[in-house]
Parts: sequence; structure tokens; C-alpha cells
Amino acid sequence: MRNFKLQFPLIIAGILALTSCKKQEQQVLQSKKMQEKSVASALVLTYTMSNWMGSLPDATNVAQISIPGTHDSGARTEPVAGTAKCQNLSIADQLTAGVRYLDIRCRHIGDSFAIHHGSIYQNLNFTDVLNACIGFLNSNPTETIIMSVKEEYDATNNTRSFEQTFDSYVSQNPTKWDLGDGVPTLGSLRGKIKLLRRFGAGTTKGIDATNWADNTTFNINNSAANLKVQDYYNVSNVNTKWSNIETLFNEANNDTSNRLYLNYTSGYKALIFGIPSITTVSNSVNPKINTFFTNNTHGHYGVVPMDFVDATRSQLIVNTNF
Repeated sequence: MRNFKLQFPLIIAGILALTSCKKQEQQVLQSKKMQEKSVASALVLTYTMSNWMGSLPDATNVAQISIPGTHDSGARTEPVAGTAKCQNLSIADQLTAGVRYLDIRCRHIGDSFAIHHGSIYQNLNFTDVLNACIGFLNSNPTETIIMSVKEEYDATNNTRSFEQTFDSYVSQNPTKWDLGDGVPTLGSLRGKIKLLRRFGAGTTKGIDATNWADNTTFNINNSAANLKVQDYYNVSNVNTKWSNIETLFNEANNDTSNRLYLNYTSGYKALIFGIPSITTVSNSVNPKINTFFTNNTHGHYGVVPMDFVDATRSQLIVNTNF
């Protein structure tokens, strides 16, 4: 009994010491978790829609990024409401809002490029587009812009090919272009325009997307790049259109390869006398995009070209990268 009395204080001291150690361990773990949470929060807070790509590692393949984009990026003019206008924001404002994929439609006229939507001139030329892009990249060198270039409407008064005229624009700022035919990592593209080519060329020039199918979902498989595209633009049923969009979102997110997904959320619905209504589709689809990315906050969903992009919708897509 006496031995127990002598040992009892030692037992109590041991229990207290053990308890103290456990408390210290818990405090260290809690402190570590708080630091990790703080670092994660700081990462989220350090990017803006002008420089969000700067918070992604150089080794990230472009195909593994969720990228807000615009369809018919320069189309802001129309003769009849709902028939040709696809954007409210200028090219510069789209980039500031987080857009990193531009869909540029060029009419070849007088050995220059004028921006058109079908027959309708958009009071914008390719030089204006490039000035906006290069100015943005100079101010935000961590970013890249994927630019789809497609010939639009009738060629008029030219002495050279569409490709030769395109080359003449590139030659003015050659270091600002990446004309490789693969889908590279972000680090190699920072500060540059990456060409996605929808016009014929005699030499290797950008990601080759000339095998573009009409009004459907399709694959383009090249030796250097694999693409999957949803571009169901002649929309008879907006619910079917949304189903096609959502299916490709989920496929992109589950794909661990470097296949580049282009999921066009744009389109038009033919009304009476066949008059196209772009807003009938965008007014239905755009709120669904907001809801989808409010509920799916992390993943890689590919390139999302939209009509009437805004900063809120763009940021919901961008946020899935973090």
C-alpha cells in the first residue's frame, strides 16, 4: 500500500504528461490544417479573371484546364435582333472577364481579314482583334489565348491565299504565336496565342481542326492532337442541346488523357420563315451553365465557347480549376 502511495503521484504525473503531449499534437495538427487552409484560400484569392492562369502549374496540359470561351467572338452587330449578334463584350473585355478561347471568323477581302458573322461585317478587323489580344498578353504574361481562325463568307479582291494573308499577320508579331500542331503544357504557351486552325494550310500550322463536322458531336484525331467537339448549332430542341452539352462536360471531366474538348454551348433556333434566333438558345442554355458550375465546383471541363459571356459565368468555369 505504501509503495502504491509513493507511485501514485508518479502515475498522475505520467498521465498529465501524456495528456499534455496529446494536446500539443492536436494543436500542432490543427495549426497545420489551418495553415494549409490559409494557403489554399490565399491561392484562390491571388488570381483575378485577368491572370487566373498564373495560378496553374507550368506542367499543366491545356487539355486538363476548364477554359471559358466565346463563339463568334467578334459578332456584336446585327441588322435584325437575334439574328447575328453573339456577344455583348468586346474582345478586350472578354479577355478581362476570364475568356481564353476566341472563335474568330475572317472574311478574306483585299488581302486582309475583316471580321464577319456570315455576310454581316462586324465593324472589326483582324488587326483590331490581334491588338486586343497582344495588348492583353503583354499586360498579363502568365496567360495564353487559344484562337480558332476560320474563313467566313465570300473572298473578294485578293491576290494571295487565305493562308498567305494569315501568315502576313503572324509575321508582324511572330514571338506572340504558337503554331505547333500539338496540345502543349501551359508553361510553353504563356504570353502567346495558340492557333487552332479551321482553314486549309500547306504547312504545319497550329492544331489542325479542318476536319470539322457539321451540326453534331465528333472527334478529330491527328497524329499530334486529339479533339472532341460538340457543335450542335442548328437547335430544334433546346433540351436536347443542353443534354449534349452536359454529356460532354461529364466526359471531359472523366478523361485523363490530353484530348482537347471543345463544347460549344451556342446555337440558334429557327423561328417562323426560318429566321434564326440566337437568343432563344442562349436564354435557355446560359442559366443552365451557371447552375451546372455552381453544383460542379472542381474538375476539368475543357473549352466552353459561349454566346453572351459575362464575368460571372466565366468565373464559375475558371473556379473549377482550383
